Amino acid sequence: MGGVSVGVLDHFNIRTRHLAETVRFYEDVLGLEKGARPNFAFPGAWMYSEGKPVVHLVDISPTSEPQKPDSGVVHHVAFVSRGFDGMKQRLTSKGVKFDSRQVPGGDLWQIFVHDPNGVMIELNYEAAREQGGAPAEMADDIGRQ
Repeated sequence: MGGVSVGVLDHFNIRTRHLAETVRFYEDVLGLEKGARPNFAFPGAWMYSEGKPVVHLVDISPTSEPQKPDSGVVHHVAFVSRGFDGMKQRLTSKGVKFDSRQVPGGDLWQIFVHDPNGVMIELNYEAAREQGGAPAEMADDIGRQ
């Protein structure tokens, strides 16, 4: 296509009636940081990972917009991650339910967790860069659900 590229995912946006709880989830559970956000005319927050605002939150509680129960037609959002065992320990210590699995072939390990709005978050770990025990290789695909 002659130098044309969509590029890489910049961020995803969640419209929520649970702003404080959602900020806490991304900070306390996943380890993102709340950071600078333009002075929009509507409330919200930007959550940063490695210096980039990858999750944009919009507070819809002042409006009549209904809270959607999950990700809608977007099934899940995925991050390239590091520290598989550390994240499993973090989630367990906070009492957060998650599913870990190995992609068939073993090159990729994954953790799936839901935020307070029902958005499924997929954390992907390159097996060759991780230490510790591999999760079970699963025959089913969590992406089908």
